[in-house]
Amino acid sequence: MNKKQFSHADIMNFDQRYRAIFINSLGGFKSICLIGTKSKSGLSNLAIFSSIVHIGANPPLVGFIVRPDSAERHTLENILETKFYTLNHIKESFLKNAHQTSARYPSEVSEFEAVKLTEEYSKEFYAPFVRESEVQLGLEFHEKIDLKINGTILIIGEIKEVIIPENCLSEDGFVNLQLAGTLTCSGLDSYHSTSLINRLTYAKPETWPTGF
Repeated sequence: MNKKQFSHADIMNFDQRYRAIFINSLGGFKSICLIGTKSKSGLSNLAIFSSIVHIGANPPLVGFIVRPDSAERHTLENILETKFYTLNHIKESFLKNAHQTSARYPSEVSEFEAVKLTEEYSKEFYAPFVRESEVQLGLEFHEKIDLKINGTILIIGEIKEVIIPENCLSEDGFVNLQLAGTLTCSGLDSYHSTSLINRLTYAKPETWPTGF
């Protein structure tokens, strides 16, 4: 296969939109979730994010990146005000609805209503879940880190509640997201289903991994 090489100067000379699409595609497949929040006044908000990242398991922490100059600032404002938000995995059955939440709706419009997705609430959790989602996480805000290099913000939250289908949970704690229909993405607008190749044993210097 022929390859093409780009220098830093080449990349910086790209058209701005072309460069954004190009760079966003390079990182490989990414987790995508709908983040649900609610303002102090009671207005729900829903936005799609593809910057979800595992931070740690003890305590159980998840992070995501916010661009403060975008419509996603409604999500950030609600999290900082109320301290609670949800992560909801996306399925093919409501992919277009989920993608539509990236539109720049005004702050007084609930994306749940605009894109025809359903708010769902846990008994003691302030932020709304997406009823159509099979994998739902409830988080409490813990830390906001301003990244000076490009003005973005890293939000870190602790998982306080998890709702998943029973058949997706293995005996060793592994959650089979393929069974839940969870989608992934590459770039800004390319969505993909998944197919499990194998799970491999814990890697040790004296042994070669095997599947199980």
